[in-house]
Amino acid sequence: MKLNSIIVEDEEISREILRNYLNKYCPNVKVLGEASNIEEALVLIRNNELDLVFLDVEMPHGNAFDLLDKVGDVDFETVFVTAYNHYAIDALNSHASYYLMKPISIDELIKAVDYVAEIKIKEDALQDQVLVPKTTTINGKITIPQLDGFEIINTSDILYCKADDNYTEIYLNTNKKKLVSKTLKYFEDALNDSSFARVHKSYLVNVNEVVKYVKGKGGSVVLSNGKQIMVSASKKSDLLSYFK
Repeated sequence: MKLNSIIVEDEEISREILRNYLNKYCPNVKVLGEASNIEEALVLIRNNELDLVFLDVEMPHGNAFDLLDKVGDVDFETVFVTAYNHYAIDALNSHASYYLMKPISIDELIKAVDYVAEIKIKEDALQDQVLVPKTTTINGKITIPQLDGFEIINTSDILYCKADDNYTEIYLNTNKKKLVSKTLKYFEDALNDSSFARVHKSYLVNVNEVVKYVKGKGGSVVLSNGKQIMVSASKKSDLLSYFK
């Protein structure tokens, strides 16, 4: 799959290295332009239909996060490229599809491009289609511990679960919420055989309740009750795999 891309990097030699790597090892990436600062990047982003942006974190008069704030809602994926690993958490929170450290590893670059291509292929395949989860029914129950025992909940009644430190908030289709002294990871494992997808570090959703998927760096799903939940870039491919 062809990926229209731009490179945003203030150092000319770094742009050249990345461009040459892409030409040699990632022939499905078409570089439409290069930018050395935020202003040039904004022009390229607003004047091109992009699938992928390679984005250096540190730039003159701002950084990658400033650029993404200025861009707003977009439908391209982002691969961060930086020499500083302390930006990793910020990159994940900004929904970067991949995080490359300088000097760039060719193997990691190929993995990054392949992952973005995988997301785009799945998104295109589902475009204008009625979303039908591969598992259309959820059978079973789950117990919720309480001070005087436990409550039994039908797993099909769960819309989504939200992490709250070492607790989990369980939201039901009856407009009720349960606070449980278990981590989200616990429920992710417990509901592993059902149609529940971890779409974010803080959210586990019932895929059968998804009524809309929104593409882009700020990708999200909308549930049957109108709740919109952000989807981490690293979780997009897994989520889309639930649909056919």
